[in-house]
Amino acid sequence: MSKAATAKTNVVLVDAVRTPFGKAGSLYAQTRADDIMVRCIRGLLERNPNIPLDQIDDVAIAAATQTGDQGMNIGRSVSILSGIPNTVPGYSIDRWCAGALTAVTTIAGGINMGAYDLAIAGGVEHMGNHPMGELMDPNPRYLAEKIVEQDALAMGSTAERLHDRFPTITKERADRYALNSQLKTAKAYEAGLIQRDLIPMAARSAELGWTIATVDEAPRPATTMEGLAGLKTPFRPAGRVTAGNSSGLNDGATAALLASEDKAKELGLSIKARLVTYAFAGVEPEVMGFGPVPSTIKALAQAGLSIEDIGLFEINEAFAVQVLAFLEHFGIADDDARVNPFGGAIAVGHPLASSGVRLMLNLARSFEAHPEVRYGLTTMCIGLGMGGSVIWENPHFNGQVK
Repeated sequence: MSKAATAKTNVVLVDAVRTPFGKAGSLYAQTRADDIMVRCIRGLLERNPNIPLDQIDDVAIAAATQTGDQGMNIGRSVSILSGIPNTVPGYSIDRWCAGALTAVTTIAGGINMGAYDLAIAGGVEHMGNHPMGELMDPNPRYLAEKIVEQDALAMGSTAERLHDRFPTITKERADRYALNSQLKTAKAYEAGLIQRDLIPMAARSAELGWTIATVDEAPRPATTMEGLAGLKTPFRPAGRVTAGNSSGLNDGATAALLASEDKAKELGLSIKARLVTYAFAGVEPEVMGFGPVPSTIKALAQAGLSIEDIGLFEINEAFAVQVLAFLEHFGIADDDARVNPFGGAIAVGHPLASSGVRLMLNLARSFEAHPEVRYGLTTMCIGLGMGGSVIWENPHFNGQVK
């Protein structure tokens, strides 16, 4: 018999979609971030025509850099631009890489306390228009008072420090993990498992004119261990972190539809996952990639579950070492089939604040394929030393655990 979680919410994931992810400043170089987000929301609503738009209670949209075409309260802006009635409010939210994940958990809190019945959560990042750290002005006390190390805000440097913390995670091991991410993504594309949740996006180029983006731009299916071994280590001489075993700089958007279970049933909506609980935790900013470990420990304790009760994992691949540190801590093999079965951010990309919902839509698809799995986890590290974890229950669970 499968152990039942002691925690429970009335929050369900109805549906989730995303745009194809582009390389920063490439596919979407002349497309506005808010237009990418609008197309994503419209695609979500087109897939769910039973949604009465005037019954949407709120729209929460994340962006890590909230200026320019990602500013002006992007949640409210894209709600209006998407054709959602003006009576529906919206807001922007920011937890850096976990922006969309936090949009989901914040909306979920509103649903669980009865303030909302139906809402949209998502995220967008145009790293071509807004490079990481744009216009950021860190308080001089950080360095003057040695609150953090000088390179704590350089994500690649924190990944090198995580390698230091886990000396068993070698560069070769990180490269092997990165290669497998590329291969799993290629296999998922060949089987049509990723394209079904991608919303085609019009993109304009001054040189090439208009095109329709239907697939991710970043995957490198021809990646080899030899090619990875020859890449430079830009964050430390003779280091271990390279462009090949890290996520890229990307542009893209995600959107999710959340509801109370009663509302979903009333409207005849699908239920792709049930939210059990979630948790966030802090760690030293210098090793921010370790964040998913304490946040997962916290979420498991809240749910009354153990890591052995989790049958599927979607872990954001900011860096290979960050995923491997999580797996090593919990005694999970690097190539465990339960982990990121469609590949991850090393292959498809990581448009910062959007990625949390990508994890959720992947997990929901894996739930459909694995009715023997009862619980799944989505988790990610967060800049400045944090982790976020969400535990989900499979609505297709048949009670027969392998």
